Amino acid sequence: MILSKLAAATLVVSIVTSPRIDPAATQHLSIHQKNVAARVYVESATDCIARTVATDARFRKEDPAFNLGDLIVDSVPKCLVPVRDMIAVYDRYFGEGAGEDFFMGPYLDILPNAIVNLIKTRAH
Repeated sequence: MILSKLAAATLVVSIVTSPRIDPAATQHLSIHQKNVAARVYVESATDCIARTVATDARFRKEDPAFNLGDLIVDSVPKCLVPVRDMIAVYDRYFGEGAGEDFFMGPYLDILPNAIVNLIKTRAH
């Protein structure tokens, strides 16, 4: 359920505001270097979503996992620029479609735990 809602919220937007990266300049980079470079965008998107979730009145500090899927879905529209930037960077570094694949797969798999951990870390 979270997957389909996030996909709709993120991918319906037709205008992409993305960082400008020369594709020829990325060809010589190793997979590790590309992952390190893309990490900045992953962290930016995750940080935006975590901040938005943490400030939502429905968020429960005593039970951060409660209703987390809905809170994440509702936060994505407020974080479209960093999310779209992350997807665009993956497309540029790893090939067309890689950004969407990353977002819909590994990113969404780790996002709930990453958000809970970020919120807990900031609370201390």
